[in-house]
Amino acid sequence: VQLQASGGGLVQPGGSLRLSCAASGSIFSIYEMGWYRQGPGKQRELVATITSGGSINYADSVKGRFTISRDGTKTRVYLQMNSLKPEDTAVYYCNARSSPGFSSWGQGTLVTVSS
Repeated sequence: VQLQASGGGLVQPGGSLRLSCAASGSIFSIYEMGWYRQGPGKQRELVATITSGGSINYADSVKGRFTISRDGTKTRVYLQMNSLKPEDTAVYYCNARSSPGFSSWGQGTLVTVSS
């Protein structure tokens, strides 16, 4: 599975951004897609995931502010980020988990929240 992410950029605190990730390749085997992030000097952490069955999981730090969704083909996933905070600054990575036991990563897109 190959992943192409887009949508990062510079935004002021309280602003919004929408990230997009498109999957290609062996898309039939994908059972979960999601977003992770890695802030400066931090380890990569989960932001949000959505399974092929529609189950959604969010990190506590983004609940109520971020929304993960996907299109009808289940090959494109979005992350709507509202009420952004400086601590949301990070490189955001798209991830896809596929059978049997593969994990694919996109190239990362930088989100900077600063005034």
